[in-house]
Amino acid sequence: MALPRGRRALAALPRIVLAVILLVAIVDMLLGVLLRYVVVEITDYFDWPSVSFFWVEEVGEFALCWLTLIGAAVAILERTHFALAVLTHRLPERAQRVIERVNHLLIAGFGLLAAFYGWKLSLLNDTLVSPGLEINLGLLYFSTVVGGGLIAFYGLGVALGLLQPRGLRVH
Repeated sequence: MALPRGRRALAALPRIVLAVILLVAIVDMLLGVLLRYVVVEITDYFDWPSVSFFWVEEVGEFALCWLTLIGAAVAILERTHFALAVLTHRLPERAQRVIERVNHLLIAGFGLLAAFYGWKLSLLNDTLVSPGLEINLGLLYFSTVVGGGLIAFYGLGVALGLLQPRGLRVH
């Protein structure tokens, strides 16, 4: 069954956000290497004022947090998390489905727990700023709220049969 256009766009939004964050992280790392190993050498050689690149690590840290937590949620639907089927593949199909749903309920519970404590941590750090760029640190910890919320949403959706992970057989 095909999703309506608006729902398809909404479903693609986390993947688009991940792609943008990944692009920012890659450009940030490349700029960091360029600034550290090329520009510093050039400015030292010509005795020019040094170029400050303090911001590279902070941008990378923010990108890594958001990338990891949103990516963990998307990985639920992509079925790219590590899984080890030692015994479950030998069980009857009905038992496999029950285990799969219980597993995703546990994943949803973990997501809710992460979102709850991420919210508390975000509020706690809302008055602090990063040392270099002076970005509100609450935004850094808010990635846990967004990622945990998406993990809970996707985990619950799969557990209730409302969302179909990629590659999962329809029973």
